[in-house]
Amino acid sequence: MGLKHVYYLSRTVFVKNNDTERACRLMNKILGREGILDQFRRTRYYEKPCQVRRRINYERCKAIYDEDMNRRIQFMLRKNRVDPFPGSF
Repeated sequence: MGLKHVYYLSRTVFVKNNDTERACRLMNKILGREGILDQFRRTRYYEKPCQVRRRINYERCKAIYDEDMNRRIQFMLRKNRVDPFPGSF
């Protein structure tokens, strides 16, 4: 299987035992994770240029904040980190 086939299979929803409700929920979860639903909601109405700039700046700031917080959390979860206060109890 090529790389494109794996990419396609990750978006394939199989319906088992005619359970379409579960398949729809799974499909909505996949679309939400991919950001397709957000993009659809944004393009439903016209977005003013100032709103586009505000949204993009917010997304950039959020990405920077999330990256920094993940880095800090990973540092705190490390077992072999250097003691910041040597000699104290």
